[in-house]
Amino acid sequence: MGRLIKNHWARLIILTASAYQVAAAVEAFFWPKIFWDFLTLALDRAVKPFPILQIINLVMGVFMFALEWPMPLIAGSAIHRSLEARLAVLPLTALCAALIYQGTNAALYYLIGIMVYFWAYSEGEIICAKPWSLPQRGGRGSRA
Repeated sequence: MGRLIKNHWARLIILTASAYQVAAAVEAFFWPKIFWDFLTLALDRAVKPFPILQIINLVMGVFMFALEWPMPLIAGSAIHRSLEARLAVLPLTALCAALIYQGTNAALYYLIGIMVYFWAYSEGEIICAKPWSLPQRGGRGSRA
């Protein structure tokens, strides 16, 4: 049995969350609702009459999907290989998903993905330049 590659696992979780966020944003265009509307009505202007939060969620969901798959333009770039960049952007994406009623599940998936990415970061994992590949072992005598 091999070792669990946590950044690949986190990538699959974030892919699921981003697909869910895109679907939630599209649904929110038809049924706009802020998740926190039971506490305050001040955030209702973010979803109607102009769909600001829905557009933000759609853009962030598509960006995260393009980053995690990755899109050929992004593959191998510094932002694609950076766990730190992901750990900086993902909480903002999760917050945007948590603000709309339809995106709460995506926000929970993002939080789980953030924890797994942090676990991978704390163990020193790297993301390879070639998508979905494994880091190559060192030469003779080195342990990987």
